[in-house]
Amino acid sequence: MSERPRLTVLSGPSGVGKSTVVAHMRKEHPEVWLSVSATTRKPRPGEQHGVHYFFVTDDEMDKLIANGELLEWAEFAGNRYGTPRAAVMERLEKGEPVLLEIDLQGARQVRESMADAHLVFLAPPSWEELVRRLTGRGTEPPEVIERRLAAAKIELAAEPEFDETLVNTSVEDVARELLALMDVV
Repeated sequence: MSERPRLTVLSGPSGVGKSTVVAHMRKEHPEVWLSVSATTRKPRPGEQHGVHYFFVTDDEMDKLIANGELLEWAEFAGNRYGTPRAAVMERLEKGEPVLLEIDLQGARQVRESMADAHLVFLAPPSWEELVRRLTGRGTEPPEVIERRLAAAKIELAAEPEFDETLVNTSVEDVARELLALMDVV
């Protein structure tokens, strides 16, 4: 590996498959450290505190934000999400590859605070496929799906702000391309 690894940020519209790609990639390469976000959202079935997210109260989130302890944070679909700064910096200092899987707002904040971060946009093969994935989850009420679709249109328009675009036609291919970008393979 070359000098200190850059922070790699994976972003893209809701439902594009970011977490699926990351899960596949980390199964093959567990040395890639994925930052665990803090969120005010309630856990979904199967999600564990400290593994999938740090589930925090609104008051706890207010404190993290006020104390500058988040690298980025955003509100999405009525909940707040943020990346704890200390853990990310610690891993980068140790020379470990670090991956953030975050939304567009968060990616923009990281770009401002860490200009050398590598921003990767995960795009769906088509709008129709994205709609299918968002409506097919079956975990959210129609008004939440509508909000996600409206947000996805805005998120897709931001693609030119990123250093790189990967199209999620195959989880295996995208995971491999992402690892190559991160100099892991």
